[in-house]
Amino acid sequence: MRAAVLTAPGEIGIVERDVPVPGPGEVLVRIGSVGVCGSDTHYFDHGRIGRFVVTAPLVLGHEAGGVVEAVGPGVAPTRVGERVSIEPGIPDGTCRWCRAGRYNLCPAMRFLATPPVDGAFAELLVVPDGFAHTVPGTVSDDAAALLEPLSVGLWAARKGGITAGSRVLVTGAGPIGLVAVQCALAAGAAEVVVSEPDPARRRVAAGFGATAVTPAEVDGVGPDVLLECSGHPGATVAALRALERGGRAVLVGMGADGLALPLPVVQERELEITATFRYANTWPTAIALVATGRIDLDRLVTGTYPLERAADALVAGRRDPASIKAVVRPQT
Repeated sequence: MRAAVLTAPGEIGIVERDVPVPGPGEVLVRIGSVGVCGSDTHYFDHGRIGRFVVTAPLVLGHEAGGVVEAVGPGVAPTRVGERVSIEPGIPDGTCRWCRAGRYNLCPAMRFLATPPVDGAFAELLVVPDGFAHTVPGTVSDDAAALLEPLSVGLWAARKGGITAGSRVLVTGAGPIGLVAVQCALAAGAAEVVVSEPDPARRRVAAGFGATAVTPAEVDGVGPDVLLECSGHPGATVAALRALERGGRAVLVGMGADGLALPLPVVQERELEITATFRYANTWPTAIALVATGRIDLDRLVTGTYPLERAADALVAGRRDPASIKAVVRPQT
């Protein structure tokens, strides 16, 4: 099979590898679509993210879907031919966090495209049976891959406690901000305001259902919930100041190492501040939302690339200001 391999910062090569063989409890997936995430681009540019350093050739890509090609021992043969979305984080299943259902916090998590674990920029990939989620025909191949970033937005909405009538502020209208808008509306939010400096992105957010868009801070009655998706310290602080008394802030975007909290505002308004790290138990809900048309992932896709052009897909965002989500299709 072919795989697009990061060999050094800024260098991707197409290599031939042996077809992987699924072991007990595993399935072999023929990859159809892989979304490009900002983390993939960061590894491509710098060869590291924080403590995770690329020290050997690495296959990028963790937003993936495809078709089950073969199964290992202990997996129902009827799974062959199923269209699936891949959940890329594989916990150990035994630690205290896994046993409590918070497997996203598993300290032994193996996550696709995070060194030393290869990702999905390849024609074939082996994954655990339970992390290859069956998707119906109403979910496209691209949408099956983008259930991963949707899960980020869904997890943020859950952490924010968004419910019928909530007033929500979303900061940043990148891919995660745009799915956060849709998740907030699907949860019943009455108002979803998007703060985004780029006019084109504001228009896109409005097209996804945002009830209002603004280039800066929010005026008037403050939101109950903040979904901070920009990772920008200034935007985060401004949004915290906009929150209503008793409001909840969910920090989603990963930005600077530190943040100067406006403590008088936080204390006097009894604001709750929490954060997200990936997601847990989101795929069934995410699949249902897309399958029923409540959330549209296909409109996020602004460019598709064959495997040979994976490097172009990784830099599409900075080459084209209108780019939202690039998708690599290994079979084309």
